[in-house]
Amino acid sequence: MLLLFLLVLIVPALLSWPLGLAMTRLIDPAGESGYSRCSARFFSKIGGEAVIEEQEWKRYLLSMMIFNVLMFAFVAIVLAMQQWLPLNPDGKGALEASLIFNTVASFVTNTNLQHYSGEVSMSYFSQLFGLMWLQFVSAATGVSALAALARALGGKKTVGNYYSDLMRTTFFVLLPLALFVALLLVAGGVPMTMEGAAVAHTLEHATQTIARGPVAAMEAIKQLGTNGGGWFGPNSAHPFENPSFFTNILECISIVLIPMATVWMFGRITGRMRDAVVIFSVMMALLVFKAGAAVWFEGAPAIALSSLPVDVVSNLEGKELRFGSGAGALWAAVTTATSNGSVNCMHDSLNPLTGLVPLVGMWLNVVFGGVGVGLINMFVFIIVGVFICGMMVGRTPEYFGRKVETPEMTLALLTLLVHPALILGSTALFAATPLGAATVGNPGAHGFTEILYEFSSSAANNGSGFAGLGNSSIPWNIATGIVMLLGRYIPIILPLAIAGSLAAKKPVPVTAGTFRTDTLLFGIIILGSVVFISALLFLPVAVLGPVADHLTAIIH
Repeated sequence: MLLLFLLVLIVPALLSWPLGLAMTRLIDPAGESGYSRCSARFFSKIGGEAVIEEQEWKRYLLSMMIFNVLMFAFVAIVLAMQQWLPLNPDGKGALEASLIFNTVASFVTNTNLQHYSGEVSMSYFSQLFGLMWLQFVSAATGVSALAALARALGGKKTVGNYYSDLMRTTFFVLLPLALFVALLLVAGGVPMTMEGAAVAHTLEHATQTIARGPVAAMEAIKQLGTNGGGWFGPNSAHPFENPSFFTNILECISIVLIPMATVWMFGRITGRMRDAVVIFSVMMALLVFKAGAAVWFEGAPAIALSSLPVDVVSNLEGKELRFGSGAGALWAAVTTATSNGSVNCMHDSLNPLTGLVPLVGMWLNVVFGGVGVGLINMFVFIIVGVFICGMMVGRTPEYFGRKVETPEMTLALLTLLVHPALILGSTALFAATPLGAATVGNPGAHGFTEILYEFSSSAANNGSGFAGLGNSSIPWNIATGIVMLLGRYIPIILPLAIAGSLAAKKPVPVTAGTFRTDTLLFGIIILGSVVFISALLFLPVAVLGPVADHLTAIIH
């Protein structure tokens, strides 16, 4: 288990350094280099001057929102018409309207919450040209937004061009990495075929239909883009998505690789690598603690087996025995530290305190997080930390040489409050009314946790499910769809507005009284800000849900 722990956390951390350097050069190339001129000519042929001209932050955001609306509309049409479109060898029929809205909102926002089973509901065309395409461009949107934020904090009046950033990220970063990982997955036994379902005849003379498809292609970008949407309903617990211990490690590494690399990209674009080291260290400390806690808690036997001869065994309920309890718990921690949301075990079957770990990851939403957006979320906590430190010493707070004043703090606090408001407000509504209470499969604290988890996953754009809910209903589809959309775009728009406001200010000279943000002390301040603010916001529901579930199980 220790070897698995080290492979999943240390290997991507080491690989993230060169990848971060490559991403910087590919997404934010030097102005007059040969590569820069060639790529500019290439993109101008695709979209004209509109895709290469520099944009200030408001135009950048407008371009992002316009493209995301077009993404939504295109894929909604694809899903609505899948029964008439090609690449439908198994004859998949029409989808219900609220499910189309939920699914498109889910994949556009990089959430990939799935209220359906892909092998049952989706044609190959819908999976490849609708959902898998969104897994590329939604991930590229997050990386592009971070690149724009970094340029603004670096002092640039313009923040790049959204369309250029989107294409650079998609074609030069995500596509090559996804192709490489897909080839490794095919070598590991993941199917890659355009043929329809296979029909098998068992020894008992029964007939079995086995779903398949171009699974490896979707699986690669699903993990690398912190998307998480699976080809099959069981996601990465399915043997066709994750056949072996080798593919399990490969997919775990893929989940955190690009989120880690974006921290180094941020440091290089801003010219503040020491600050990037501090941020990376804080995120890594949180991830190691989170993963260690999950593995430790899941090492205890299931409460239902207490006092039985088998109670010395770790909790294997809901686990794939190919991986075991430790690998399932580790995956649960990693997938919710990022906004990936794929699963290789049943989260509903985790021990109650283990189930708290993925919830904490989604509540914090900054432990590397989704590609690009995880660091954008951390930026808000950094601004709050800087402000607190400035007020404590009686000096106007500064970040990257710009004064942080009332407008920036107002936007930062609004951003901080959006996340808990979406989770707690939606959970309260569905827990107190038949909208949610009537769909819960388990009574008491565990049922409350199921509702809480669903909205935490939606607001954090994670997409993993606790299960146990009848959430394939119209109220659930609409409510989680709205939460996913708000939870995606507000935490991008407001931080970019903060960065744009800072970029417009005159730089402040560094003096002996300037509070440095590239030190161990500031790292501790960031860590404290994340932990204590999140605890104040979410500790009550943690007690009502997983903690109460744990105590109830012990008493009984």
